[in-house]
Amino acid sequence: MNERALPAPVDLDVTTQVQDLRRAVESVILGKSEVVTLALVALIAEGHLLVEDVPGVGKTMLAQALARSLEGTFRRIQFTSDLLPSDIVGVSVYNPARSAFEFKRGPLFANVVLADEINRSTPKTQSALLEAMSEQQVTVDNLSHLLPQPFIVLATQNPIEHHGTYPLPESQLDRFLMRIRMGYPDEEHERAILRAQQVSHPIERLRPVLTCEAVSRLQAEARRVRVDPALSDYLVRIASATRRSPDLALGVSPRGTLLLQRAAQALALVAGRDYLVPDDVKALVLPVWAHRVVLRARPSLGAERGRDGEAVLAQIVESVPIPL
Repeated sequence: MNERALPAPVDLDVTTQVQDLRRAVESVILGKSEVVTLALVALIAEGHLLVEDVPGVGKTMLAQALARSLEGTFRRIQFTSDLLPSDIVGVSVYNPARSAFEFKRGPLFANVVLADEINRSTPKTQSALLEAMSEQQVTVDNLSHLLPQPFIVLATQNPIEHHGTYPLPESQLDRFLMRIRMGYPDEEHERAILRAQQVSHPIERLRPVLTCEAVSRLQAEARRVRVDPALSDYLVRIASATRRSPDLALGVSPRGTLLLQRAAQALALVAGRDYLVPDDVKALVLPVWAHRVVLRARPSLGAERGRDGEAVLAQIVESVPIPL
């Protein structure tokens, strides 16, 4: 790529808005700058985020901090084994006064939806999110209802080896732009967490810093981030390599390639650029693609999807030449 042809940095107002949002979330989520960056990328790329980790590391707090930083509506859905699809989407109720059915909206009708412990409900209930996450609408009794904009689902889940959990169906996993882990804080930041919450929780002092209209403008700005043809070719070559890999039974689909490009555009915007560089792509291959690939079957385990796929993807990325 020709560096002299690269556009100028993004507008200062856009950069300021992104940094304001970052500071707001990081005032609650301490020592997790990379995790916060990925959450911002998911929001700006118009995607959904799945946070998988053990209990107690701040999965739910990340979603709440992002939601409270926006002047939009927020709903939390606690997924349990007895949760029904209608509990999420809503239900039609007969109104005797009008002699007609009326649609009562469920908690899914919000700008930010926290699907807490999503893998504790059955696949049937999980699938109630599919249309909402892919088409920004829900259909009940053959009538479609548009969801508020912007719309993002932030889901948390415990590792499937914990009791009382159900693996997410492949179609559900594919609707999430990224899957990330929180991880434990280091000792320095854990001490800071203890000090910060000694009297009250920092989230209680968090106030909105962006309107929904501002978020929509950021999303539109991200779509205008320039993608050099050489970088488009780089993306395609990495995706093709996953399909040819002897270690993978299922490589990345064209939708996965498109979503990686869109996420990379958002990451460039977060970094204050209106053009893509190879590092934007490399930084997002694992969170965007790891839950979309399936390892070849092992005699004792069968086909696998998950963490070992990250190692295979990392090797593939290193094997594909970076465009100059």
